[in-house]
Amino acid sequence: MSKVIVEVEHNGVARVTLNNPEKQNAFNDAIIRELTNAFCGIAFNPDVRLMILSSSGKNFSAGADLAWMKKMASYSHEKNLSDAKVLSEMFQSLHEMPQPTIVRIQGAAMGGALGLISCCDIALAEADSSFALSEVKLGLIPATISPYVVPAIGPRAARRYFVTGERFSAHKAKELGLVSEVLDREELDCCLENMVAALLANSPQATKKAKALVSLVESRALDRDLIEETCKLIADIRVSEQGQEGLSAFLEKRKPNWLMR
Repeated sequence: MSKVIVEVEHNGVARVTLNNPEKQNAFNDAIIRELTNAFCGIAFNPDVRLMILSSSGKNFSAGADLAWMKKMASYSHEKNLSDAKVLSEMFQSLHEMPQPTIVRIQGAAMGGALGLISCCDIALAEADSSFALSEVKLGLIPATISPYVVPAIGPRAARRYFVTGERFSAHKAKELGLVSEVLDREELDCCLENMVAALLANSPQATKKAKALVSLVESRALDRDLIEETCKLIADIRVSEQGQEGLSAFLEKRKPNWLMR
């Protein structure tokens, strides 16, 4: 059975499930390739409205597989660099996915798993889940996930948890900004489905462009060029097909046509 299950539902919801519970959903080079292919396939699928990332079993993910790490320890520097770039491509493909992404977390999330969580737009965690950036305990550092984890939790918290490797709770993860909501298991699945319904109610075009807008603004200085560009963006979408349909539907007190498909 595949270690990564990909399902695309008729309503445009893609579900990617890590399916390696015997190894606590740890990932190795094969699983990394499967995840990258899944993320890229979803990103370029015009029928996909959003993606949910989850895992089977007790724990969300133990991060990198120990057997794989042991094998990498015997590699040359060049081979380690090549493997690191492949891993980095997986995180980048998830981070840059144009559709909204939701991650559902249960149990333990360790090391590289926090990279997956940080790359997603919305993170929902069970109340008893726990987290750790434990690389330093193995003599390593969270290098490939750092471009995503540091913005998610902030540099000060990153300095602490990168160097201590200590485990922290779901509530602390929410306080840090790593997690969006912390709920009991029954409430979590209800919240997930409500989130999906809320996203599907919105314009598919506007949803993608709103997500891209955040990336644009956070990477730029607040200057005249950015102001001009954001003015152009709102003008462009107002005259777009879905912009016109959304405004007309609102004024005419009817449902927009993307809810009727």
